[in-house]
Order: sequence, then structure tokens, then C-alpha cells
Amino acid sequence: MHFETDILIIGGGLAGLTAALHLQQAGLDVTVIEKATYPHHKVCGEYISNEVLPYLQWLDADPTKLGATNITELQFSTHSGKSISTRLPLGGFGLSRYTLDNFLYEKFLGSGGTVIHDTVSAVQYEREQFSIATLTEKQISARQVIGSYGKRSAIDLKLKRTFIQHKSPFLAVKAHYSGEFREDLVGLHNFRGGYCGVSKIEDEKINICYLADYRTFKKHRNINTYQEQVLYRNKYLKNIFENTTPLFESPLTVSQLAFGAKTAVAGHILMVGDTAGLIHPLCGNGMGMAIHSAKICAELLTGFFRGTISRPVLEKLYTSSWNKQFGSRLRMGNLLSSILRRESLADIVLGGMVRIPSSLPLIIRKTHGEILTVNN
Repeated sequence: MHFETDILIIGGGLAGLTAALHLQQAGLDVTVIEKATYPHHKVCGEYISNEVLPYLQWLDADPTKLGATNITELQFSTHSGKSISTRLPLGGFGLSRYTLDNFLYEKFLGSGGTVIHDTVSAVQYEREQFSIATLTEKQISARQVIGSYGKRSAIDLKLKRTFIQHKSPFLAVKAHYSGEFREDLVGLHNFRGGYCGVSKIEDEKINICYLADYRTFKKHRNINTYQEQVLYRNKYLKNIFENTTPLFESPLTVSQLAFGAKTAVAGHILMVGDTAGLIHPLCGNGMGMAIHSAKICAELLTGFFRGTISRPVLEKLYTSSWNKQFGSRLRMGNLLSSILRRESLADIVLGGMVRIPSSLPLIIRKTHGEILTVNN
């Protein structure tokens, strides 16, 4: 079976669906290929900075209509039990990927978009045209391909992307819980070998997602034992876990997380979201960055299809724009992660924040962007 489309997006997650809606709104024929069915849960902090809210509203995809919580304050604590709180410079909202991704998917379908549930097995580029093959032997021709398939994929191996050759020491664990937790608060709590984010999402649920050092994690029999023997040493985490009830049969996990920039363009494919680069979860801005990268990509592709820029210029502009917007954020994320993984250094840094309260909002701004504006 053969399909033809202007743009094929590999991966129907947050960045892929956002780009699809934007490009569809620009009058282009867009096809999304996604291996999973909707709705489904993903390992994610599920906090989104308000910097992307005007853009989502411009796409007629306002998340506040989905019961998103309004988050205005951050509490940060170290393994030793020291803590500091501050108002978030822009604020944000809590919403599950289960709800948000499905909402974007249904909006794209409802506007005439095409979603193929399959897995890409090969991508070839020749003479200004992409040829894509799937596991079920579908053949798709597209003038442009966007990569939005997540943190790592077999496609990365075929494209010989350098990050895929290196092992990562990180494991992420996520689950939803019921219980009492402030709706306006996002908590970031350090523990030996990692850190944990806690925030309220829709329907009074609490999302708890943490990043752990795998070498430390594997010394324990299972997730529950690890949480009790490692995370509980932070008194704030101990209190949260002991006073909430899991809503999942078992937590979701994902490993081999490669943090930092990966390259915004590979094999003429424009990469968005985690496929282009992954910021440390402690920065709380991965979802915002994914949406922002989709906007940059969609705006440039609109110009490309209108004939105002060539492919070489498209790829150069996307790479430079991506690096300008996200390069410094990723570097700050790496720096903060290296500090928090050292208990004594984390306590020193927190002590400095207590003495200079304005320093924490300044650090937050270094990992976030400005409010997105849209040129109609």
C-alpha cells in the first residue's frame, strides 16, 4: 500500500502532534505515523511552563479546558531535609500526557489529519524526496520528514547519530497517585542518586516522576524497596509516598536517557522534542521545549513549502534557531544535575539560595524561555 503526503511526522507524541496541527493549519497535507494507540501513559513530569500557553491557544488546543491545574510555586529540598520555596516566574500547569496527547490526536483527526498506527522500518532521501517503509510493508512518499519519535529509536542507529552509541546511567520512574497535595505547587526533591518531581494534574491526581542512577537502583530488589530505602531518606518524599495511594498497577519506567543536544537535523530529517535534545527533568521544562521546537520547525517548513527558503537554508535556520533557543537551557540542566548528584554540594548551593532568595528564580529563568508569540 502506497501513500503520498507533503510532510510525514514519525511519532505522534507532544511535539509531533503540535507540529502536525500547526502545519495542517498552514494548509499542508500532514501524515503522522505512531506505533501506539491513544490514549496511553508516558514517563513524564507532566508540568508545562506557561511560556507555551498562548501558542497552544492559537492552535485552538487550550489545555486549561482539560482540567489542567494552575501551578505557581516551586518547593525544592535536598537529601538532608533542607528546603526552599519560591514563586515560579511564569508559572505553569499540570496535565497528564494521557489526556493531552489524546486531545491533540483527536483534534488533528477531527481537522482531517491522517494517523497511521505502524512502525517505521526505513527512511531514504533521494532527489528532494523521502521514501519511508513500515513494518507492515506500507510505502510512504513525502517531501519532508519530521522526527518526533522520542528519546531513542532504531532510526537513530540507522542515521548513525552519535549519542545512540553511548550508554546512559539514568532510569526514570513515573506513576499517578491519589491523596492530598497542593494544586498550585510543584515539588522537586533530591535524594541520593537522583531527584523526584511531584505535582497535581487533572482529576485530583498526583503525578510522581523521578530520575534515578541505575547503578544505585539495581542494588535493590524492586521499585518499592528502592523507594523505601533511598527516596524515603528525604523526609518530604517519605511523607508524600506514605500518604498517597498508587493508581497504577505498577509504575512506568524508561532507561537509557541521553540528556543534552543530539542534533536538530539528521539525514535531512528535522528533529523535534526529545528526538532533538533532552533536558534534565529537574528543570521542569521538557514539555515546554518540545512544544516550542515544534513551533520553530512548523514555521520554517511553512516558508519552505511556500518557496521562500531552500532546503539547505531550511536546515541551517532550524539548526541555528534550535541551538539559540535551547542550547543554554540544556547546558544549565546538565550543570544542575551534576550539582544535585553530590549531596554536600547540593546543600551548599541550597544554603546560598536561602541567603540570596532571588537566586532560585534566576536559575529557573535560565532553564525556561519567554512567552511564545505567534505571527498570524
